[in-house]
Amino acid sequence: MRSTLAASEQPLDRIYEPAAYGRLPVQQCFWHTTADPLTYPALEGDLICDIAVIGAGYTGLSATHRLTGEDVVVLEAEQPGWGASGRNGGFCCLGGAHLETGDILKAYGPEETQTWAMAQRASVDHVAEFLDSAGEDADRHSKGETILAHRASLVEPLREGQEYFRQIYGMKAEFLPRDALAEHGLGPDRQNSFHAALTNPIGFALNPYKYTRALAQAVTASDARIFGDTPVIRHYHQDGLHHLHTPTGHLRASRVIWATNGYTSENTPHILRGKFLPVQSNILLTRPLTDSEMQDQNWTSRQMCYDTRNLLHYFRLLPDNRMLFGMRGATSANPQAFDTARQNTRTHFDKMFPAWRNVETPYFWSGLIAGARRFVPFAGPLKGLPNSYAAMCYHGNGVAMGSYCGKLVAESLLNVKHTTPAPDFLSRPLATFPFRRYRRHILPLLYQWYNLKDGPL
Repeated sequence: MRSTLAASEQPLDRIYEPAAYGRLPVQQCFWHTTADPLTYPALEGDLICDIAVIGAGYTGLSATHRLTGEDVVVLEAEQPGWGASGRNGGFCCLGGAHLETGDILKAYGPEETQTWAMAQRASVDHVAEFLDSAGEDADRHSKGETILAHRASLVEPLREGQEYFRQIYGMKAEFLPRDALAEHGLGPDRQNSFHAALTNPIGFALNPYKYTRALAQAVTASDARIFGDTPVIRHYHQDGLHHLHTPTGHLRASRVIWATNGYTSENTPHILRGKFLPVQSNILLTRPLTDSEMQDQNWTSRQMCYDTRNLLHYFRLLPDNRMLFGMRGATSANPQAFDTARQNTRTHFDKMFPAWRNVETPYFWSGLIAGARRFVPFAGPLKGLPNSYAAMCYHGNGVAMGSYCGKLVAESLLNVKHTTPAPDFLSRPLATFPFRRYRRHILPLLYQWYNLKDGPL
């Protein structure tokens, strides 16, 4: 039976302008040109299942993959990989929290800190093992991840990172002083904008859309059902069942996993209102660079890199010689703000890679990441909403950690012991941000403060 609830009658309550959730930010996404899209039909009529998963990105699809053998239906507002999972920078690396190790140690103690470090390592392995098992290369490259000091005062802290990786992971991180960067293809000798580099050996770069496609194909091969173009526009729990209304259907489920991260609305589910902060991130991509152009900038390294700024830049040379360059996005999401963000991103790119000032950048897109008030991810039950779970808030590092938290939240739902490291703080209830629906207006002040701390480009 077709649902009588029209989408216009239950608008999703979101804290950015509608453009943030529409076509504009994604229409020039390069990744979507690299593989044929997977198109799944919309849910039509009534359906009942045991477990509903809301969102077909890394978290939702990884959770569904872990739930192989269960009766699972995935509802996706667009199509798999439409959100951040199909438009990120493709950095499969350590991370997921917006706290330094010392802060986590102070807040949660040494045992939890060690478990968190092991969970980060396990998250990278989780993605690699899935891709290998699926026979999907996903254009992988980069031997770990390289951090670049943007000012001289950060050289020694970067050097000290070698000891951290030795103690925590038993692995060698390679430190490069400023005068060694050029020979490693990390910029010119003259006026180098970086002062040192540290490469940790954990992680790799990938094509994020190809990874998402592989996940979607794997879960449908295991008999899970995916419905695309099926936004959940109304939800309530009644008589032991979750009722999930869509524009053309109605799904009833005993249990539900919410996996919509930065695209979560304030009213679906209402229990998450004010408990996550969506933040925009931008990516710019050049045309393929010629060998001579790469030599002009002396950037030939295939490492995925980021700098030491609070408002960091992340960048990597793709296998086809395109340069990907990402940074924080705008604090508004109207079309004018999108155009301004593109200009701002290009300005940063030109200052950091001056030899490529005249190189065309035909692709530019943006997307929403999410942060938590406690600055750590969440993966666990939603207190106050029966048989409801969520995983979210990876602070811009969702390729590995978002995938891993999907696995963890599925294990929580199944009430089975985690088979890999999982710190207890991941399942602590999310705290509410001050100012609730106006919380994104904190960002302009925060960005100004970070810019003052980071200094000029």
